[in-house]
Amino acid sequence: MDVFVSGVGMTKFGRSKDPLEKMMVEAGRIALRDAGLDQVDAIFIGVMNAGELLGDSNFTALLTDIGLTGIPSTRVETVSPTGAGAFETAFHAMASGQTRSVLVLAGEKMTHLPPARSAAILSEGIDRSERRYGMTMPALAAMIAQRYGQEFKLSSSKLEDILAQVAIKNHSNGSLNPHAQFKKVITKRDYLNSQMVSYPLRLYDCAPISDGASAIVLTSHPASVKVSGIGHATDTSSLRHRASFTSFDATREAAMKAFAMAELNPLDIQLAEVDDAFTAFEIIGTEDLGFFPPGEGWKALEEGVTHLRGKLPVNPSGGLKSRGHPVGASSLAQLVEIVYQLRGEAGEERQIERAEIGLAQSTGGLGNHNFVTILERSDRRRVLKQRWRPEHRPEIKVSTRPSTPPPPEGVGTLETFTTLYATPEGFRSPLTLALVKTVTGERVIACNPDYRFPKELKIGRKVYLKTREGLYVFEKLNLWKRMRQWIKRSP
Repeated sequence: MDVFVSGVGMTKFGRSKDPLEKMMVEAGRIALRDAGLDQVDAIFIGVMNAGELLGDSNFTALLTDIGLTGIPSTRVETVSPTGAGAFETAFHAMASGQTRSVLVLAGEKMTHLPPARSAAILSEGIDRSERRYGMTMPALAAMIAQRYGQEFKLSSSKLEDILAQVAIKNHSNGSLNPHAQFKKVITKRDYLNSQMVSYPLRLYDCAPISDGASAIVLTSHPASVKVSGIGHATDTSSLRHRASFTSFDATREAAMKAFAMAELNPLDIQLAEVDDAFTAFEIIGTEDLGFFPPGEGWKALEEGVTHLRGKLPVNPSGGLKSRGHPVGASSLAQLVEIVYQLRGEAGEERQIERAEIGLAQSTGGLGNHNFVTILERSDRRRVLKQRWRPEHRPEIKVSTRPSTPPPPEGVGTLETFTTLYATPEGFRSPLTLALVKTVTGERVIACNPDYRFPKELKIGRKVYLKTREGLYVFEKLNLWKRMRQWIKRSP
């Protein structure tokens, strides 16, 4: 059964005095009015962590405030892309024929808490053993950005320039979006003057803490936009067990599923909303989706391909970076933007010409719980191919855990690193963190409170690992430590 989008709605993202339930009701009412409906068969609600953020969890009771009672309501949680998870669940309920109309609601309220507390709650999506070191989402994202720069031979100044270009582009787009949290155009100077969060990521590289809600109505009755493809995949939560540090296999897998379902290929996509919770993720995402080869997403950015008037506009809404990132609502808001664009309702300054097919990609955890959704105009004329074959077949490397524990101390090699300045409670700032490969091939997270300047470190450098209070600590590898290691290996 075909599934159509008949209505969309969202609140303005940013700091709001309204409670979460009021914002979600507002978005839901807008979507229902847009769809011309006053009743649906079911509601699917996406809220990531209202229990800790608000001390409240029974958001399925929103039915009474929206004016819909006596129908089933289900809450879905899939970390940051919770809205996409609720949308996927609603889609399957529709496609099965069980329901004929569904309201999808997603939202989050975060700004009422101190930023450190909100960040700590978001960091619960990180592997528990890595959180013990003071690891945060920005720290892990910074380590991935560092590795990307090293793997594709980008100098530190070049990597900085690329990340700045993503932020500048998305803030420019967001300045045209009436729903965006940040409507200020930024310059390279603004970017460089922003504080360092986790080297090399600055404040303008990180999506903000936000409040907001979004909503979509799905129906079986034909409408101007239809759902063509959905893909969903996961990966290991631990960075040290990943098969790749410069791409997200969960995105690659989800993209293959979505393209196969839609019988489309990356070249068919005309606009995309790509998760940019951190600027480096937009570059990596465009590569994982097959838009550009590995290591060349930044070249497309520099050439203007992904700009608003480029061949493949990416994040015309301003992305998470400028539109805002109320985590439960963000991925559903990506789909709302795609619908606006496909219906020609994005506004004169932001509207993309001849938009017929759009894709949204969202990232959960540290790139390990990802969704790809494709929407298209239902009146688009397709040339049906009897033997369609996918052109996007990226290599998927299966992440595995090592079978043997790493040694308690010894020589290791820096795989990637960062110096974290915005540290969690209980950790002194700055805090240097690294991913180190041991001589036996295992990877471990390690810290060194004495490394205060990230330029002292270099990927590929040998370091000395030891344990202290149950944690790995890495130090400079001096002559004495080399001799000590050699003596241990001697028969």
